[in-house]
Amino acid sequence: MQTLLLNHDAVETNAKMPDVIGAVSDAFAAYERGDAQMPAKSYIDLERYNGDFRSMPAYLDAGEWDAAGIKWVNVHLDNVEQYDLPTVLGTMIYSDPKNAFPLAIMDGTALTRLRTGAAAAVATDALAIEDATSLGIIGAGVQSYTQLEAIAEVRPIEKVVVSDLDEERVARFIERFSDAFEVHPGSVADAAACDVLSTVTPVEDPIVERKMVSEHTHINAMGADAEGKHELTDQLLLDSTLVIDDFEQTTHSGEINVPWKEGVLTREDIHAALGEIVVGKTNGRTAETGISVFDSTGLAIQDVATAHVVYEHATENNNGSPFDLVESDVQ
Repeated sequence: MQTLLLNHDAVETNAKMPDVIGAVSDAFAAYERGDAQMPAKSYIDLERYNGDFRSMPAYLDAGEWDAAGIKWVNVHLDNVEQYDLPTVLGTMIYSDPKNAFPLAIMDGTALTRLRTGAAAAVATDALAIEDATSLGIIGAGVQSYTQLEAIAEVRPIEKVVVSDLDEERVARFIERFSDAFEVHPGSVADAAACDVLSTVTPVEDPIVERKMVSEHTHINAMGADAEGKHELTDQLLLDSTLVIDDFEQTTHSGEINVPWKEGVLTREDIHAALGEIVVGKTNGRTAETGISVFDSTGLAIQDVATAHVVYEHATENNNGSPFDLVESDVQ
C-alpha cells in the first residue's frame, strides 16, 4: 500500500464545500452521540519564536464511514514578516482506523480553512433565519473566503459587507467575489447589521457591540482560538442564544473564555452544543430565538471529517502523489 501526498491545491480540488459541510455535520452528530474520541488539544509554547504548536487527534464513527487522524498545527506571529510564511501552518495525517496505515498526508492549512467555513455553515443552517440574504464579515484574511463560500451553500446570500482595517485585504476579497455577490466594504457596524455575521479577527478587545446587531442576527464567532481573545462584547453574549462547539475548548480559548473566567457567563447562559442541535436533542432557531451566537474553536473531528472527504475524492479522481512511507515487507 502507498500513502497519498496531497498538497494545498489537491486538498482544495478534492474538497467540494457541500460534501465538507455534510461531513462536518456528521462529525458533530457523532461527537454528540458518543461515537467519537477527541482528546484535548495540546499546546507547546515556543516563546522564543513568538509561536506555538498544537496537536489535534480524533477518531469518529459516522455510521456509513469512520476515520481517524491528527493535525499538527501552529501559530507563529512573526512568520509573514521574517520568513515569508503563513502565520498558521498545518499538516494532517489521515489514517485507516482498522490497521493504522497512514492513508494520506495532506496540507492542513487548506483543510483548516475548509472545515472552519463548513462549521460556520452548519451553525448558520441551524440558527440563522431561513431567508437570510445578507452576510457581514469582519476580518478579510484567508478564513473569510470560506466563510462566504460555505454560508452561501445554506442560505440565499446576495449582499456581503466586508470590514477590515487593511484596505488591500478588502479589495482582494471584493475582487474575488464581486462576480457572484453584491460585495461592499463597510465598517464593523455595517457588517454587524447583516442577517448573518462572521467574525474572523484575532482581537482581544471586543469590537462588536450589542447595539450594532439586529434582533434576528446570527453571529459566527470564529476568531477566538486562544486565551484572551474576545470579539463580541459581554452584553451581546448575554443577550444571545449561545451555542458552542465544545465546552472544554470554548471555556478555555473560545469567544466566551474571557467572560467565563471573569464569572460574567455561566453554564446557564449556554443554550446548547451544536451537536445537540444537529441530532435534534435541542432546538436551533425558533420564533423566539432573537440574536444567536455560535462560538467556534475548531475541533479535531472537523479536520478528520474533512480529510475523509478529501481522501475519498482524491482516490476516486486518481490525483495526488502516492509514495512509499511504510515498509511493505512484514517479517
